[in-house]
Amino acid sequence: MNTKNVKAFGTAAPDAPLKPLNIQRREVTPNDVEIEILFCGICHSDLHTARNEWHGTVYPAVLGHEIVGKVTRVGNAVTKFHVGDLAGVGCMVDSCRVCDSCREGLEQYCEEGNIQTYNGADKHLGMQTFGGYSESIVVDAHFALRIPENLDLAATAPLLCAGITTYSPLKHWGIGPGKRVGVVGIGGLGHMGVKLAKAMGAHVVVFTTSVAKQADAQRLGAHEVVLSTDEQQMEQQRGRLDFILDTVSASHDINGYLSLLKRDGTLTLVGAPEHPLPVAAFSVIPARKSLAGSTIGGIAETQEMLDFCGEHNITSDIELIDIRGINEAYERLLKGDVHYRFVIDMASLRN
Repeated sequence: MNTKNVKAFGTAAPDAPLKPLNIQRREVTPNDVEIEILFCGICHSDLHTARNEWHGTVYPAVLGHEIVGKVTRVGNAVTKFHVGDLAGVGCMVDSCRVCDSCREGLEQYCEEGNIQTYNGADKHLGMQTFGGYSESIVVDAHFALRIPENLDLAATAPLLCAGITTYSPLKHWGIGPGKRVGVVGIGGLGHMGVKLAKAMGAHVVVFTTSVAKQADAQRLGAHEVVLSTDEQQMEQQRGRLDFILDTVSASHDINGYLSLLKRDGTLTLVGAPEHPLPVAAFSVIPARKSLAGSTIGGIAETQEMLDFCGEHNITSDIELIDIRGINEAYERLLKGDVHYRFVIDMASLRN
């Protein structure tokens, strides 16, 4: 298959900084679109993969799965996009397409394993996939998303991961008017959970360990803000919530949050703590409560999320950076020093 050189930013080893490099992209096939990348968000998964913290990283690694750009070429079998259209790419670029999950539009749960946007198995070139820290990407049109034109493009990029990661469970568990929703943690995921749950019509209660984030939670749309270290404030929420979206990736008391659910309530994990969270049987048995997990959405649901955000003018709160500042951004990300997502202006790669 014919390929071409593309400028990118990546890392050659777990302890090496990210720096400029060249990668190979395939030429457009009949079913592909080529997208000039304008903005790419930085997800915590990027950092984990760059430093091989989840093991299995193939180097050189080019990260980035929150991609927004403009279509520059289309394959002759593509009808979904035209040159000049805005387009996005999220966490996956292919799947088996024939298993039950794929046929149901749940490619994120592909039974053979979907192909991730970076560090996946590129079935066209026989190597690893490369992500959005690059000047362009070629992707099967089925896995490209239409971007609402009314949204700020840079602030839209994180919707391709943080947005769909929080939208999918809210939609699956039927969040809407009359529901009381708890959001645990105000970060890259949590702040999107607040915006989306409110737009769906729910009463939103934010739980945070930071007094400094209480005012910001209200700005984001929370109806109530609870300091989770205050036992009295927590007790006042006992048995009041229909659903809890838990975005925290550090160890925390899951049983304390389960106590806040009503009968038949569900707590869904989208954060991924490093160590197992102990769950007491009697935290769930007496009131038929559920503890669940969720990942991103399928392509159809991701498009639905983007359209919903376009209708409600929802984007992520971001800090826009030059790609030459990415190593500093990674260090700040480790410290939680970001409000609330970093997004790279990819013009800085081309300059």
